[in-house]
Parts: sequence; C-alpha cells; structure tokens
Amino acid sequence: MSKPDDAALEQVALDRQPIDVATGDIEKQQAVKELGTKDSKDLSIEVKVHSPYKVYYEGQAFSISAENDTGPFDILPKHDNFICLLKACNLVLRTVKDGEQSIEISGGVMHAKADKVIVFLDI
Repeated sequence: MSKPDDAALEQVALDRQPIDVATGDIEKQQAVKELGTKDSKDLSIEVKVHSPYKVYYEGQAFSISAENDTGPFDILPKHDNFICLLKACNLVLRTVKDGEQSIEISGGVMHAKADKVIVFLDI
C-alpha cells in the first residue's frame, strides 16, 4: 500500500477545516480546491461599484452575483472579459473581508476584465 502524497494530505486538511459562512470561507475553500492556491489575491477579483456621486464598494471579492436581461449570473475569478447592462436587482458581493454584502440597484453597467470588475450605477 502506497503512502498518500502531500497534495492528498493537504486536501484532506482543507476538507476538515471549520467553515465560517459570514466571512466567505465557503467560496474560498471551494476556490482553493479548484484552483490549487491559498493566496486570497489569486482567489478574488478587484471590484468597484460606484455612481457618479458615491462609491458603494471598493475592494476584493470572491464573487459577484447580479441579473441582466438573460437572467441571473455570477462573476468569479478568472472570468472571461464581459460587459452587460444590469437590470434592477440585488447586486451581491461575497467580499474577502466582510462576507456577503447586498446592494439594491435600479440598473447599471458591469465590465469585467482581467480579474477586475467595475459596476457603474445611476447612469
């Protein structure tokens, strides 16, 4: 019988770690399993949500959920370049520091490129 390699042992350790839902650890652990990295910079995207007069959020997030004319969608790290018009919805950010945050929007434009997402509201 062969000994398990270091990667297998690390995976078992990850599976047994306690999960704190409030801080987005579920998304982080899932991303660690899929991408094989532990650095939160590699597992997150840089996000700025703003209108002409106010910045609603600026920082790192594990994912963003919103809705356009085709329905609800998510933006995750390593997402392809993407631009769309957003419908009125709750924009949900799963942030690195503060867990899940929801911003009620009346519409806007989202642009995702190279792990950076900009959401323009009130335009």
